[in-house]
Amino acid sequence: MSGPLSKRLAANRRRLTRTRRRVALSGALLLSVVATALVPATATADTTGGTGAAAGATATASGGPTVTTRYGQVEGKRGETAHSYLGIPYAAPPVGTRRWKPPSPPERWPGVRDATAPGNPCMQSADQSTPWGNLAGPGTPSEDCLYLNVHTPAERSLRKRPVMVWIHGGGFTVGSGTFYDGSELAARGDVVNVTLNYRLGAFGYLAHPGLAEESARGLSGNYGLLDQQAALRWVRDNIAAFGGDPDEVTVFGESAGGGSVCQNLVSPRAAGLFDRAVAQSGCGFPLPTQESQQNSGAAWAKSLDCADVACLRGRPADQVLTASLRPNARWVPNVDGEVLPLQVPDALEQGRFHRVPVLQGTTADEGRLTVAGSYDLAGRQLTAEGYPPAVRAIYGDRAEAILARYPLSDHGSPAEALGAVFTDSQFACLQSRTAELMAEHTRSYQYEFADPHAMDHLNLPVSFPLGAPHGSEIRYVFGGVEGTPAQNALADAMLGYWTNFAKTGVPYAGDAPRWHLFPKVQTLAPEGITGSTTFPRDHQCDLWNEPAS
Repeated sequence: MSGPLSKRLAANRRRLTRTRRRVALSGALLLSVVATALVPATATADTTGGTGAAAGATATASGGPTVTTRYGQVEGKRGETAHSYLGIPYAAPPVGTRRWKPPSPPERWPGVRDATAPGNPCMQSADQSTPWGNLAGPGTPSEDCLYLNVHTPAERSLRKRPVMVWIHGGGFTVGSGTFYDGSELAARGDVVNVTLNYRLGAFGYLAHPGLAEESARGLSGNYGLLDQQAALRWVRDNIAAFGGDPDEVTVFGESAGGGSVCQNLVSPRAAGLFDRAVAQSGCGFPLPTQESQQNSGAAWAKSLDCADVACLRGRPADQVLTASLRPNARWVPNVDGEVLPLQVPDALEQGRFHRVPVLQGTTADEGRLTVAGSYDLAGRQLTAEGYPPAVRAIYGDRAEAILARYPLSDHGSPAEALGAVFTDSQFACLQSRTAELMAEHTRSYQYEFADPHAMDHLNLPVSFPLGAPHGSEIRYVFGGVEGTPAQNALADAMLGYWTNFAKTGVPYAGDAPRWHLFPKVQTLAPEGITGSTTFPRDHQCDLWNEPAS
């Protein structure tokens, strides 16, 4: 791509990177808000390096469905509408000398493996309480965590079903695949659903000069991203045994999971591992270079009194976890020139990505949950007098232009005004830009989830309406809504859009309105599903996507 758009994107990138770093430092890191904004973390975890919940266990004669994988047989749980196979290892435990190394294949097991209980979540603070529950899921966090779950419709089919592989969010530091029950999605959508764990925090994203020296390619960090790719290879090689079609794989995720989807889109190592992609509320956010991340990693290692990798590997997992929770630590993927050759927007601009159909979008009020976590749920309120200083603290010399675009008179409360600033700057306009770049090379679909009462069922003690904040669309996609008739109808349509996109590369759902290609954006609301081209104007994207003067 060349011309005005290319020049505009290059100028934007430098400015928006600085702004987003200020947002993160201010405590408004939106990619992890669902996991971290509500309850402080505590550093407790399994430090034994032992096996996960399902590891090595031999199934009893329970009569559950049995499947033969390349590594051995598994016996799952039989359900009325869906069968579930939990805690299947897709890689060897990354413990001991395997800590901070790319994943390797799992060992074969004898007999029939019990797949009725999930494997352990990856290392993180054990209490990840949110309004939705504990994002860590069941089990005790452990380094031995590279497990996935498979959910299949109970009804037999002569044809192989499309596969939807879910990558969870949580700011690359918290979460688990088991937290998301894909059985309803599988049964109602007639697909095979896979959810997976991947290494998190320092265990998944530490870059360090010593680790680079060990690598034949001089790389370090990005172990969590490599885990995701190992899981996708497992799906390619084994999913047919579960009734899934290895040639019809859709990767989808939200927040950090959505960002991971886009990172896999531009990673050469993910070539041929999926056929469609869905990025929910996270695509194209700026990532550090490997050099800067290695410098940070070396400095962080000193907090463990370690000067080399051998020392780091010798530290107990709980010590590594505790040190990783320090506020200035940033555990994210890095642009290493190979696993991630370029920043995602740069790769998209140059057409250097896997040109599969892509569906992506955001929620109408992404930023309001961050405001709630920073103010109301922290025991204080954002006042009219406090709104301008809050914007200035985050956006610096751009604050006056932002305040002019987001006056309090246009919003119901200061919290809603600040939420709109966060929504537009951190999500809406960034995702609009990636949809635009992808549309140059492949079928690109964009949505905005806009149920203004999506969070009402949680009855959170906040002084302003949360609307449709970050993460609120997930239960609509997975079939977990029990709301008003209009909300239930919207959820049915969304499950249909997502699963039919996985089947055909085109999002459609029964009698629901047709979904047009970008630049039209599909608004998903209980009041009605509509398409329009006003999304950039509605979200002030000329402010966020134009170079500063």
